This record gives sequence, C-alpha cells and structure tokens, in this order.
Amino acid sequence: MNIIILFDSYFVTTEKIARAMGESFNENVKVKVYRISEIIWQEISDPDILIVGSPTRGFQPSEATKKFLKSIPAKSLKGVKVAAFDTRLSLSEIKSKSLRFIVKTGGYAVKHIAKALVKKGGEYIETPEGFFVSTEKGPLIEGEIQRAANWAERIVNHQLI
Repeated sequence: MNIIILFDSYFVTTEKIARAMGESFNENVKVKVYRISEIIWQEISDPDILIVGSPTRGFQPSEATKKFLKSIPAKSLKGVKVAAFDTRLSLSEIKSKSLRFIVKTGGYAVKHIAKALVKKGGEYIETPEGFFVSTEKGPLIEGEIQRAANWAERIVNHQLI
C-alpha cells in the first residue's frame, strides 16, 4: 500500500500531526510525508491513499495548500482514497463569545480540503478530522499526537477491509 501525506505548517503543529501519522504505520505500508510547498503534483506517483492537512487560517487552508489542491488535474484522484485534516483552536479555548460564534460559523480548513480532494475524483476513506492546538502558535493539546496516529491507523484499516 502506498500512502502519501502532504501538510503545510506555520508553527510546527500541523507538521507534528502529519509526521505522527506517517510513523504510525507498520513496515508493510509504504508512506511518504511531504511539506506541501516542497512537492508538485507531477512528483506524486500513484498513491492508494492521499492524506492532506493544513493549519486553519481565516477559516481556510493555508495558501500553499490551496495552491497545491488547485494544481491537481481534474479527475486525477479517481480510484484514490483520500482523507483530510487540519489543526485548529478548540472552540472551548476561545474566550470571546463573539469570536467563538465567528469561528463556529466560518468553519475550519478541513472542509475545504476534503471538498477539493473529492472534486478531483478522490473517494473519502475516513471522516475529515481536526486536531487541536492550545493557542494559534501551539502547542498541540495533550493527546492530539496519539489521536492523529489512531486516526491514520483507522484509515489504513478501512482500506484493508
């Protein structure tokens, strides 16, 4: 099985999540983890599973993530299982009621990533997921690294069924 994990990260938190996912697989799984700005679509070869993650910035994925997703040719993900994740503030960590309402209404990066992957022909293999940071710059909330590894394992287990 060939898995590719792509991420963008401003403050290392999204990178930590992506790398924890990559390290969670056993030796029977071929996995490559790339910073999304350091690879172009043409360099990616026939993934069985493509996982894409980004920090949430203004309710959206990062600019590098959006640029990469736009670069994927139409229907290029046909037959590829896809999954999406983001890093985000927990609503419970946002003290301002008005800001909490804005974030709850605006949403997170993951919905845009997942939508773009499916539009390019990908098929969801697992529900898109958000991993929590304590502040905009991190650190990750305790337990999120393990939760990311567990999520990635579920993705592979779904593929094997």
